Amino acid sequence: MDSLKLSIPQVGLQRSFNISFSNLPMPSSRLKITCGLRKIGPRKPMWRSRVLSPEAIQAVQSLKLARSPDKLAEVFANRISRLLKADLLDTLSELQRQNEVELALQVFNFARKEVWYEPDISIFSDMILMLGKSSNIEMAEQLFGEIEKEGLRPDTRTYTEMIGAYFRAKMIEKAMESYESMKGSGCIPDKLTFRILIKNLEKSGEKELIATVKKDCLTYIEYPEKFLEEVEKTYPKRRLLNVV
Repeated sequence: MDSLKLSIPQVGLQRSFNISFSNLPMPSSRLKITCGLRKIGPRKPMWRSRVLSPEAIQAVQSLKLARSPDKLAEVFANRISRLLKADLLDTLSELQRQNEVELALQVFNFARKEVWYEPDISIFSDMILMLGKSSNIEMAEQLFGEIEKEGLRPDTRTYTEMIGAYFRAKMIEKAMESYESMKGSGCIPDKLTFRILIKNLEKSGEKELIATVKKDCLTYIEYPEKFLEEVEKTYPKRRLLNVV
């Protein structure tokens, strides 16, 4: 077939289009036409990271520019208190990202007093991560202790952030205590938990503890041998102790 004639009605009129195939290579088999849709498979998430609203950006800037307690109180009264829930939480996240520890703590405590506030374990985990990065262990421990008071239970990520905080402060014994509490609570350590444990214990030369943790990988991690090989490749300068 050299051409294809199409007739398309448009508001009572007909228009004809001649599409020529004479210049196209034609396979011996029947021409296969496929739809230009994505391949079959799991769809990628439709959402992206939230873009800060002008209100949230202004709130962050105003908080950082407040140089005195009186000025800071004024910002909370005149700007922070007027933010919508989403903007207030975005303000908190941005302060965490910028490692503005004191301001983030004040915004967090302010949010907890709002009528819409509902305890969220992910927010506590984010706060503990930030505090751990700044080596503010006492405050991290305090927040961790307040989780159950808010009717929540620490999850795997919360324990992992607490373990990481202890390691940053070189408190190996406390990190291992938190790890044991994690297992005792029924939370299952994940790959991030074990990466943090193995990396920091290896740095400290804790061979016996490394062996214990790596044995736990056999229980909690799918394909543990492959995982441990990946961890070892991440730190090629120091060979990690093999599981006996």
